[in-house]
Amino acid sequence: MAAPLTHPDESSHDHSHDHSHGHRHALHAHPPQEAPWSLLRMGVVARLGIAGAASAALWAAVWLAMR
Repeated sequence: MAAPLTHPDESSHDHSHDHSHGHRHALHAHPPQEAPWSLLRMGVVARLGIAGAASAALWAAVWLAMR
């Protein structure tokens, strides 16, 4: 059985070196796909309309459940 690896002088060894590797994507990551629509490209009025419709649909489901 091998002996565990130790530093010659444990008390004086500085472990302050940086181990951060940053944010990197793998080389094999898939390319972005073309979206038929995007919330980021919609106008504010269209976003508010969709949010209102979604809210109304959810409140309708709540109302039906409470009936």
